[in-house]
Amino acid sequence: MKIVVATLSAFIMSITVQNAVASDCAPGARVVKFSHVTGGTTHPKVVAANNFAARVNKELSGVLCVEVYPNSTLFGDSKELEALLLGDVQFLAPSLSKFGSYTKKLGVFDLPFIFKDMDAAIRFTNGKVGKSLLNSMEDVGFVGLGYWMSGMKYFSANKPLLLPSDAKGLKFRVQTSDVAKAMIDAMGASPQPMAFAEVYGALQTGVVDGQENTWSNIYTKKFFEVQDSTTETNHQLLAYLFMTSKEFLDSLKPDVRAKLAMIADEVTQEANESVKAAEAKNRQNILDAGGKIRTLTPEQRKAWVDAMKPVWKQFEGEIGKDIIDAAAGS
Repeated sequence: MKIVVATLSAFIMSITVQNAVASDCAPGARVVKFSHVTGGTTHPKVVAANNFAARVNKELSGVLCVEVYPNSTLFGDSKELEALLLGDVQFLAPSLSKFGSYTKKLGVFDLPFIFKDMDAAIRFTNGKVGKSLLNSMEDVGFVGLGYWMSGMKYFSANKPLLLPSDAKGLKFRVQTSDVAKAMIDAMGASPQPMAFAEVYGALQTGVVDGQENTWSNIYTKKFFEVQDSTTETNHQLLAYLFMTSKEFLDSLKPDVRAKLAMIADEVTQEANESVKAAEAKNRQNILDAGGKIRTLTPEQRKAWVDAMKPVWKQFEGEIGKDIIDAAAGS
């Protein structure tokens, strides 16, 4: 039995290593691991992780060598943060919504209508308050290196949505999140937590009346086919925290740490500009495919923001009024 278990363990490890993005490590380089849960080759997180590894392996050749393990081949959602603290992995990029048990401050990114658009979100992350939040979990052992955007979210429904009151009585699919539920409640609608894979069928059959997502998700999953239209609400940010551990950073020489931080920042800025372009392209793809997109007048957007300010207030004690004010003013 022990031989069988050992053989199985070795086989699983071999598959895991084969699934890593291959790296040609220079002799003497310290091998470090970047684990994430996203598959494919074109997702913004996949591209950014691979670009980061390529730059580190070139510019810190002989010192550090990053191996990327995508699609949960090394650690899944539930284990990756623990693995980072244990030193089993050195880099991660989890969703910003995953850190509620470590800090409430990052909840600012989940607040509805806090950012006008992705440019406003990027300005906030590049500003003093946004950068300070990268260290909001340093006492736990986590250090943020940057924020990787995936896009803004937009509401779609089986009827036009131009004012919050238009959503009254409708059922919206949401992720499992207290902020998301409070947002839908503020619209007079009903939040329906549901797996992403089930959304198209639920919209098609009327199990739910609407949903919220990025342009890329709305286009690739064809949600626009089973909705009256999508409203360009820009109501919430979908993003990831590119992160490492304090223990790992402290183990590096100051010059290596500085070079790593510079690479991380440059890769982050490049990745976020690429996401903006991809989102704009998929917005146009929806129109070209016959989907409808409705835009808000300044007065209509103000009505949405005013309807959501009680949600901001609800979470103000957890997040901090100064942080919310800085985000809203970006």
